[in-house]
Amino acid sequence: MRGYWVIGVLVLASCAGVSSNGPIAQSCNRSERNASTPQLCGCIQRVAAQTLNAPDQQRAAKFFTNPDKAHDVKLSQSRADDAFWERYKTFAASAEASCSQS
Repeated sequence: MRGYWVIGVLVLASCAGVSSNGPIAQSCNRSERNASTPQLCGCIQRVAAQTLNAPDQQRAAKFFTNPDKAHDVKLSQSRADDAFWERYKTFAASAEASCSQS
């Protein structure tokens, strides 16, 4: 469901920053969202590199192209998914705070 993509949309809509490469930046740049720019995607990637390990970045990158994956993780009853979701929420909040335009 698209409603669970809210965290990603907030990050995409409010960030600007330094360009970089990484799985999240690449997925962000390929996304068809109006707000995605190389600077925005670079900012999100920079925060991801500081807050998520490589496997988590790969997993979170898939949310850009398939928001239903985020929904599935959020509703999952597995401990591993719950732990990932907590790390993802921390990343999203950090990205929003770090990448917000003044």
